[in-house]
Amino acid sequence: MENSEQQSDAAQRFDPLPASSMPTDFSISLDDYRKGGTEMFLEGRKESKRLHPMRGFEDTYTDIVDYIVRITHRIWEQKDSVFGLTVSLYGDEMENSEQQSDAAQRFDPLPASSMPTDFSISLDDYRKGGTEMFLEGRKESKRLHPMRGFEDTYTDIVDYIVRITHRIWEQKDIGYIYDTYSHDCRVWDDVGLQYGRDKIVADTVHTNNAIPDIRLVADEVIWAGDEIRGFHTSHRTMILGTNTGYSRFGGPTGKPIRLFCIANCVSRDNEIYLEHVQYDTAGMLKQLGLDPVVCAKQLIARREDGPFAPNFMACEPDRTHGQNKPPIKNIPDVIEDIEEFVHASFHTIWNRRNLSVLDQIYSPSIVYEGATGRVFRGIGQIKSFILSMLAMFPNMALTVDDLYWMGNPREGFLVAIRWGAVGAHRGNGPYGQPSGKEVHLWGITQWHIKDNKIQKEWTIFNEFGIIMQIMG
Repeated sequence: MENSEQQSDAAQRFDPLPASSMPTDFSISLDDYRKGGTEMFLEGRKESKRLHPMRGFEDTYTDIVDYIVRITHRIWEQKDSVFGLTVSLYGDEMENSEQQSDAAQRFDPLPASSMPTDFSISLDDYRKGGTEMFLEGRKESKRLHPMRGFEDTYTDIVDYIVRITHRIWEQKDIGYIYDTYSHDCRVWDDVGLQYGRDKIVADTVHTNNAIPDIRLVADEVIWAGDEIRGFHTSHRTMILGTNTGYSRFGGPTGKPIRLFCIANCVSRDNEIYLEHVQYDTAGMLKQLGLDPVVCAKQLIARREDGPFAPNFMACEPDRTHGQNKPPIKNIPDVIEDIEEFVHASFHTIWNRRNLSVLDQIYSPSIVYEGATGRVFRGIGQIKSFILSMLAMFPNMALTVDDLYWMGNPREGFLVAIRWGAVGAHRGNGPYGQPSGKEVHLWGITQWHIKDNKIQKEWTIFNEFGIIMQIMG
């Protein structure tokens, strides 16, 4: 060895990295890399400069993330098995500091500053043009807020969500999923994670085949966010149709279905990259004349679904340690801070087991629509339902995983809450004899708040997934 510089290179080749080698931000990251959409993600950033030195690497790669992603895609998906690799560094210095915040915020909860403070962009306002404009778009209309990377036809995020849903499900342009979902999208449903755009296409074909006349009628869209952090949307739809085709649950029943679902999506650059959706599968099976327990056992036996995968992006519910007791979180009588109100209410009811606060947070005329056809009128029925869940899962712990809203104290608020819970099935109830199995629950709740009270609630949770976990 002649060159002293080579000595240090060789000595360091297999050494652990020092702290000084760790990136201190997310300006070069997979989250930031996805910003350009699928085409740029897989084909590379043409005419882009190096974002950090990469001596000896091919000029086509802008950074080490770009290198790793695209050689993997080229070797495994494009089948270029003889593709040669190099391992040294060359290039220019990173220039763009704006990328840092974009990457870090892609999956972050939204700050309060990202919440719309009125209903000027809302489903109610969107309906004003009548059905034709509602479904076909507002021709020659300008953008109502910035939407970098979205197709020009969409005026706002509500318009985008409503019309891509209509185009995919009712006009049967299922292939439009390729343009509106990222290739690596994550979709959480009743039984866990469905990964990748191709799985979404296949599942949509399956459902359309089982219910060819399916209709998804927009009932509400709660939104927040922006083009940088991503648009967060909680889309409640009423699903209508007739089961005249085959599905994974068996042959045609000829029976109609009517149920609602809630899909919480995060989108940017015209692509949805994260979705949590509850279809109320157990409710649908009952309407088809099928037994959810029998269907769950059949799917488990065929290993079509499961084992259930808990949401690794969710928070872990806080359990009480030792002889400690759950902390007290005061629920405000006057709702000025929605985040404070939501967290305190969920914690007090589900973790503190204090059901007396239901009279404080709910209107006496509350109407609750829930999973499996549940409709409750008045606080007493809601209280009975909560008691039944706590009785079946006596050590249940719950946490709020995601939260956003729109509105103001004068006009009221529309609130979207995604929550998760874990508990052992040790009590009696509709899910059969106590099994002792630990079960993961998750759901989506929407609240309409007016005059400091919840006036209406919609909640769907993974009831069919719970049954599968207990039976499996």
